[in-house]
Amino acid sequence: MLSNTNFDIIFEIHKKHPGMQTLLSVPENLANQFRTLNISSDTGIFALSDPAGTKIGSGGGTAWLLAKYFETKKNLSFDDFLRNEKKLIIHAGGQSRRLPAYAPSGKILTPIPVFRWSRGQSLFQTLLDLQKPLYEELLSVSTGNCNTLIASGDVLIISGQPFNHMPEADVVCAGIWADPHLASRHGVFFTPRGNPGELRFMLQKPTHEKIEELTSDHLFMMDAGIWILSDKAVNVLMKKCGWNGKSFENGLPEFYDMYSAFGSALGTQPYNPDPAVSELTVALLPLEKGEFYHYGTSLELITSSEKIQNRIKDQRAILHHRVKPHPTLFVQNAQTDITLTGNNHHMWIENSHVGSKWKLNNHHIITGVPENNWDIEIPAGICLDIIPAGIDKYCIRPYAITDSFSGAVKQANWQDCSLIKWFSHKKVNIVEAGINPDEDIQDCKLFPLVGKDELTQEFVEWLLNNEAENRYHTKFWMNCERWSATEISAKANLKRLFTQREKFAWQSVPKLADNYKRSVFYQSNLKELAIGYAAKKLPLPQLSPTDNPPLIVARQQMLLAEIERLKGNNPSPLENKAHQALQEFIYATENHHVNPQLNVFPDQIVWARSPARLDLAGGWSDTPPYCIQSGGSVVNLAVNLNGQPPLQVFIRTSTQHKITIRSIDNGVSETIENYKDITGYDDVESAFSIPRAALCLAGFHPDYNNKQFNSLSEQLREFGSGLEISLLVAIPKGSGLGTSSILAATILGALSDFCKLNWSYHDICHKALILEQMLTTGGGWQDQYGGIFPGLKHLSSEPGMQSKISIDWLPDTVFSKAENKECWLLYYTGITRVAKNILAEIVCGMFLNEGSRLRIADQIKEHAFTTREAIQKCNFHQTGLMIRKSWELNKKLDPGTNTSEIQSIIDKVDDDCLGLKLLGAGGGGYLLICAKSPQAGQKIKENLEKSPPNSRARFVDMEISHQGLQVSRS
Repeated sequence: MLSNTNFDIIFEIHKKHPGMQTLLSVPENLANQFRTLNISSDTGIFALSDPAGTKIGSGGGTAWLLAKYFETKKNLSFDDFLRNEKKLIIHAGGQSRRLPAYAPSGKILTPIPVFRWSRGQSLFQTLLDLQKPLYEELLSVSTGNCNTLIASGDVLIISGQPFNHMPEADVVCAGIWADPHLASRHGVFFTPRGNPGELRFMLQKPTHEKIEELTSDHLFMMDAGIWILSDKAVNVLMKKCGWNGKSFENGLPEFYDMYSAFGSALGTQPYNPDPAVSELTVALLPLEKGEFYHYGTSLELITSSEKIQNRIKDQRAILHHRVKPHPTLFVQNAQTDITLTGNNHHMWIENSHVGSKWKLNNHHIITGVPENNWDIEIPAGICLDIIPAGIDKYCIRPYAITDSFSGAVKQANWQDCSLIKWFSHKKVNIVEAGINPDEDIQDCKLFPLVGKDELTQEFVEWLLNNEAENRYHTKFWMNCERWSATEISAKANLKRLFTQREKFAWQSVPKLADNYKRSVFYQSNLKELAIGYAAKKLPLPQLSPTDNPPLIVARQQMLLAEIERLKGNNPSPLENKAHQALQEFIYATENHHVNPQLNVFPDQIVWARSPARLDLAGGWSDTPPYCIQSGGSVVNLAVNLNGQPPLQVFIRTSTQHKITIRSIDNGVSETIENYKDITGYDDVESAFSIPRAALCLAGFHPDYNNKQFNSLSEQLREFGSGLEISLLVAIPKGSGLGTSSILAATILGALSDFCKLNWSYHDICHKALILEQMLTTGGGWQDQYGGIFPGLKHLSSEPGMQSKISIDWLPDTVFSKAENKECWLLYYTGITRVAKNILAEIVCGMFLNEGSRLRIADQIKEHAFTTREAIQKCNFHQTGLMIRKSWELNKKLDPGTNTSEIQSIIDKVDDDCLGLKLLGAGGGGYLLICAKSPQAGQKIKENLEKSPPNSRARFVDMEISHQGLQVSRS
C-alpha cells in the first residue's frame, strides 16, 4: 500500500510541474524534413538524428538528443534544464532492416489501422500517436526528480491499468510478464520471488534455457522498453557518454549502449557492475495487465496488428457488424480494386493502388505503389515497395517478407533465394554492376531508379520473379541509377511519399463511409474527418434514419453538423437531429403507457424529499452516448444541507379539475388546464418544465396513458381530483449538486405514491434519465441515483441501454470519522454556469468520437474504481488526493470548467488542501474541499469568510444522508 508521502509527492508534481516535451531520435532524412511534413498534431516535437557517420549506441543517442535540445534553452544550467521540464524520449532512428517498408519514414510513423474495438482513433494514426498517451501518463505520475522517460519506437504497449503513482527510485523500468521464448528476444529483468518490484539484475537477450535456469530462484519480466530516469540517473548516463555538464569532450558522444551497458550495471546484484551506475536506486514497475506488441519485422507488422484487433472478444465493443475474428489482412490509405478472398492472408496494403487486374497471393507487404493499370501477379511471400525519389522518379524495392537485409552480398538472401543466385538467373555480372560481394547487403545498390514511364508492369515483374530472364531488362537494370537500402532511407522524397499517402487516404474515406456497416468509419475520430470533408468537399456520408441503429444515425447527423459548422453554416438543425436520435433511443428503453389512480384520502398530502449529491469521481462517464457504448462508473455521496433534505415536493388533491404547480423558493405558480399546457416541457428556461415532463410520464397526457380522454379535465374527473404540486428547492441554480435530476426523480417518486404507479427507486431514476432527454438538457444517470439512493456509493453500468445501474455501498469512515469530519468543507462560490451549455459541447465531442475527449473520459471512468479502492481502505489521505485528481481530469475534459474567478478562490486555499473540486459540470456552483487537517480546515474557513469572492459565497453545513429519497403522507 502507498504511503501518504508518496501521494504528497504526486500532489506536488501535478500542482507545480510546468510541462512535457517530446524528443524523437529518427533517421537523418526524416529529421531534416520533419517540420515540413505536418506529421503530428503535436507541433512541439523535437526531432533529431544521431550524428552522421558515427555509431553512438542507444545511450549515446539519448545523450546526443538531450544535449542538442539543451542547446535550444538559453541561460539554463544543465541541472535546471533537466528539472524544469519533463521529457519523453523515443528512439526510432534505426535502419529498420527487417521492416524496410517504413525505413525511410521511421517505424515510429508507421500507419496503424484503427482498432475495431476502439472509439475515437484516427484513420490516419501512426504508431507514435498510439504510444504517446501511455508514456505521457507515466511521466505525469513519476515521483521526485524523475523527469525523463526513454522508450523504444517499435513497440506498442497496452497497459490495461490506470497509474496513480510511481515507485521512488533513480531508475524505474516497466516490465511485462512473458514466456521465456518471447523474453529471450529482448531485455529481461530478474527479481526476487518475494518482491517483483526489486531488480536483482538484468540480462540482454538471454537464451530461453538461461531464463528457465534462473527461475528456480527468481521471477522474470520482459523489458517493456520504458525506462524513467531521475535527473541524477540522466547525469550519470551523460557522463558515461563523455558529457562534462556543458558539452561532449570530443564534440560527439562516446559509444554507450543503454541496455547492455547501463542496464546490466543496475540492480542489487548487477550482472556487469559499474560503480557510478550500480549506486543508482532502481525499481521495477510490473505492468500487471500489460500487453507487448512488437513492430520490428515485416511479419510482425501484420501479426502484431492482427493480435491487437482480436484482443477484445466482447461483441458490444465492436461497433460495426463484422464480429468474427479479424483476418491477417490490412488495407489502409489505399485504392484496392480487387476482391480479396480467403486465399489472401498475411497481407498489408498501404499507400498504394492495387488495380483490378492485380493477382495477389499471401504474405505480401505492398507500399508506395502509385496509380497504375498493371496486369501483374505478386508471388507468395514477396513484397513490393516503391519509394519516391527526387522530383519525379521512383525507386523500386522488391523483397521477401522474411528478408532481414543482413550479411555480406555473397552470403545474403534476397526474395527467398541467394542474392548471388538471383544475379546468376538475371545474367548480371556483379563486377560490371559495381557490386562488391563482400559488402553488406544493406549497402548494395540493388534498387533501380526509374521515371514514371519506365515504371512498367513488365520491369516490375522481372524484378519480382527470380527465374525470369530478359536481356533488355537486365541491361536496363545495369544502366539504371540504383540505390542501396541505406541510400533509400537517406534520400527518399518524403514530401512526395506523404502527399501520395494523404491522397489515397482521403480517397478511401467516402468508401469507408459507404461501407459503414462493415468498417470502422463511425467509431473513428469523426471530428477529425469533418475537417477533411469540409476542406476537400468530399461527398457527404448518407444513410437511412429508419434502417440504422439510433447511435449511428446520431453520429452521422452530428458529423454533418460539424461539417456545416466548419463551412460557416448553421449546424443547429443537424445537431438537433442527432440529439433527437439519442433521445428516441433512451426513450424507447421502456413502455411509457401507465394508468394513474388516486391513492390518497382527500385531506392527505404526499411529501417527498431528497438529499443533494456530491460527485467524487467518475462524473461524465455516466453521460450518454459515452455510457451507452462504454458503460459508466461513478463514486458519489448523498448529503443533506443545513440539516435538511434540500429538495422537497408536496402533492395534494384539489376540488378543481386542473393541475396547479407552485415553486415555494421562486414564489411563482402555474395552472395547467389542458394537455397542450403540459407538453411545453422542452422550454428549459421554464420554471416548471421538469414537473410538466414528470406529469406526462405519470400518465397525465394521451401519449403516456393506457386510456384515451377528450381533455385533461375529463381525465382528472375520472381520476377523482385535480392536483396541487408544490416544489421547494433549497439550492441555488447552477449549483453542481445534481439539482434538476434529483428534483425530477423526487417529483416522480411523489407522483408514484400519489397515483399508485408502484415505481421502484431504480424505475424512478431511469425515468428521470428519460425525462432529461425529453427536456433536451441531456445529462446522465449519476445525479438521480446519487440523491435518491442514500450514503456513499459506487455506481456502475455495462454498455447498452443503461436501464440497470449497479450500486455498491462504501464505508463512509473517510467522511464520518471524528477527525476527518472537520476536514470536509462545502463552499458555495456564488458563481453559476448552466450545465446544458457545458453538456452540449462535451456530448458533441462524444458523438464525434473526439479522440482526446474519449481518452479522458476513459481515464475518468477508471479513476472511479481507484477512488472506490481508497475509500474501501478507509484511507482519508488517499481519498483526498483522489478528489484532486478528479478535478484535474475534469479540467482536462473541459478547460472552461476552471474560470479565472474559480481559480482565484482555489489559490487562496490550495496549500491547505489535500484535494478539492467543483461539483457537477463545473464553472461555478459548489466547491468540495478536503483539508489536510482540522486546523487547515479552520484556516480555510477563516480565509474565505474574511475575503469572500462575492456577496453570495458562503460555507454550507453538510451531513451524509442515510435515507436518500423519503416519501411519506400527512
